[in-house]
Amino acid sequence: MYSIVDIESNGGPYRKENIIEIAIYRYDGHEVVDQFISLVNPESDITSFVQKLTGISPNMVKTAPKFHEIAKRIIEITQNSTLVGHNIEFDYRMLRQSFKRLGYDFKINTLDTIPLAKKLIPEEKSYSLSKLCKSIGIPLSEAHRASGDARATLDLLKLLITKDKDHEIIQSQFEESKAINYTNKIKELTEDLPADKGIIYFQNKDGKIIFHDLVDNIYKVAKKVFNSNAKKYKAIQQNVEQINYELTGNEVIAQLIMKTKNLSKVQKLGFGLFYQNGKYNVEKFTKESEPQPILKFKSYTQGLKALSFLKHQEDLQDLVNLTQKINLKTRNEIWTSSGRQLGEKVFIVFEKGKLKGFGFYELYHQIKTLDKIKKLMIPVSSVSPYLKNELQLSLLRGDFEIQVLPEK
Repeated sequence: MYSIVDIESNGGPYRKENIIEIAIYRYDGHEVVDQFISLVNPESDITSFVQKLTGISPNMVKTAPKFHEIAKRIIEITQNSTLVGHNIEFDYRMLRQSFKRLGYDFKINTLDTIPLAKKLIPEEKSYSLSKLCKSIGIPLSEAHRASGDARATLDLLKLLITKDKDHEIIQSQFEESKAINYTNKIKELTEDLPADKGIIYFQNKDGKIIFHDLVDNIYKVAKKVFNSNAKKYKAIQQNVEQINYELTGNEVIAQLIMKTKNLSKVQKLGFGLFYQNGKYNVEKFTKESEPQPILKFKSYTQGLKALSFLKHQEDLQDLVNLTQKINLKTRNEIWTSSGRQLGEKVFIVFEKGKLKGFGFYELYHQIKTLDKIKKLMIPVSSVSPYLKNELQLSLLRGDFEIQVLPEK
C-alpha cells in the first residue's frame, strides 16, 4: 500500500515553513482507493516567489482549513502504507514538523521516486518532476500544484513498478521497515534537528556523550558528521545511537551556557579593530602586536561587519566614545534580549563591573525586581577573554536592552 504525496509550502525560512496545499493518493498497487486534496491556511505569509510559482494567493487560503483541522485525515489516509514522493525528504519533513507543532510524532516508511527513476530510467537530462514527465510522456496538468504533482508522481511510480524487474521497490520497502541500515540511522537521528545555533550532543547506547560542539546550524553539522570520511568521525558514526541538542541563542549566551557546563573551548581571535589616523580598520594581529586591538574577531569577515556598523554610527567615530560604550568595568545593570526560542527572554546581571550570572524567563513572567531576577540566575564565576570580547561586541551592536532594576 502506497500513499503518494505532494506538498506546497509558503516559502518560509528552513524548518519554519508552513503547508499551503497537500494532496495524497492512496494506491494499493492496482488502483487509487482513497484521496485527499486540500488547500491549507498556513497562518503566516506566502512569499511572492511561491505565489508566482504555484498561483496560490493569500486570499485562496484565507478560508482553507488549518493544519490541525486536517491532521487526523492525513493520519487515516497514510496509515499502514509507504509514503511516496518525488524528493520525499521535503514532503516528509513538512509533515513531521507540522505534526510536531501539535505534539504528535508522525512516523512512516518512505520511498523516493528520484533515485529509483535514475536507476530504472537512466540517461535522462533532468530528473525534476516536470522535465522527467515531459520526457517520458506522463501528463502533468498543473505543475507546482499539489494535486497535479502528486498525480504525476503516482503515474511515475506505476511506470517504475512496471520497469522494476529486480523488485527493488518491494525490496526497498522491506529494508526500510525491517532492516536497520546506516542510511535509515542517519535519517532517524537527524530528521527533526533544527537549523539553529546550539550545542549538539552525540551519545552512544549507554547515553555517554561521545562528541559535542557549539555550532551555528545543528542540523547541518549533524549531517556533516555522518557524511564525512574524516578519521576523527568514524568512531562517532559507528557508535552514536542518539543525538540531543540545546538551543543557545546568540554567541554571548552560547558561551555562558558552555562555561556553566564545562564545555568551553579556546577560541582563536586572529583579527582586530584598530584606530589609526582618525579611522577604524581591521587587521591581523598577534599577542605581541603593539598596540593591541580595541576589539577582536574570529574572522576578517566578522571584523568587516563591525567596521560597516561603525561607519553608520556618527557618535562612535570618536575613539573615546567607542571606548566608553564598550567599557564593562562600571556596569551595574541588567541586560535583556530575546531568548533561545519564541516567547523566552534572556538576562545577564552585572554588579560593580563584574558579570555575576545569567538566566532565562518566559515573556509572561512578571520580572521587575533584581531580587526576582537573582532567583532565576545561573551564577558565573569568571569571564574568559573571548567572552569579554563578545560582551563588548554585543554592546557595540546594541544586541541587549540595558536597564537598572530596583532591588525589591
